Amino acid sequence: MSARYLSTPLAAGAASCPDYPPSLGASRLLTDDELRASLDCTLQQWDGQSDLWLFGYGSLIWNPGLPTVESVRSRVHGYHRGLYLWSRVNRGTPDQPGLVLALDRGGSCQGMAFRLAAAGVMPHLEALWRREMPMGSYRPAWLPCKLADGRFVEALAFVMRRDVPSYTGKLPDETVRTVLGCACGRYGSTLDYVRRTVVALREIGMPDRALEALLRRCAADGAASAP
Repeated sequence: MSARYLSTPLAAGAASCPDYPPSLGASRLLTDDELRASLDCTLQQWDGQSDLWLFGYGSLIWNPGLPTVESVRSRVHGYHRGLYLWSRVNRGTPDQPGLVLALDRGGSCQGMAFRLAAAGVMPHLEALWRREMPMGSYRPAWLPCKLADGRFVEALAFVMRRDVPSYTGKLPDETVRTVLGCACGRYGSTLDYVRRTVVALREIGMPDRALEALLRRCAADGAASAP
């Protein structure tokens, strides 16, 4: 991890929030061997020949970062989208953790299902694991996914693990407001991440009203933050 992400001055607004920054304890990035073991375990349910489906509910919607054969609007049941994961690398730092989206239990979630060609897919999945699983905070899972055209597929998704320190649970608006005002990591700020996801969901005709409302309430320029 680059040294410039390890320690940054705490934003002025953060000092007034008693719950921020959270006490998350020590953290480390998974090794290449650990990432590969996680990937291999997940792919045990794949025959190695059929095309793969991937369910995107956050940044994968607007930045999949891998070649896709087909992209279809879709929905999974039993999980909903929310800012449930502290990010100490991608959208924040250990000193000022950011927030990223995760699938947590209950409800349903609309997103995009991406079909990946089986041929040559392994390098792309390895890159996906480095992006989504740097600290092992998600549980890779194959979820039943209903596509907009009526088809049902088993899609790979990254589900929140509730047994890790980086699981936030339901956060008060005051904490979210503080994070949106200060947290930034190697891929940019939490605020930019949330805004881009809100815009992307609207553009594909699947607005997330709850996420939009949170952004209006908690962003400094909330009235102009969401369409």
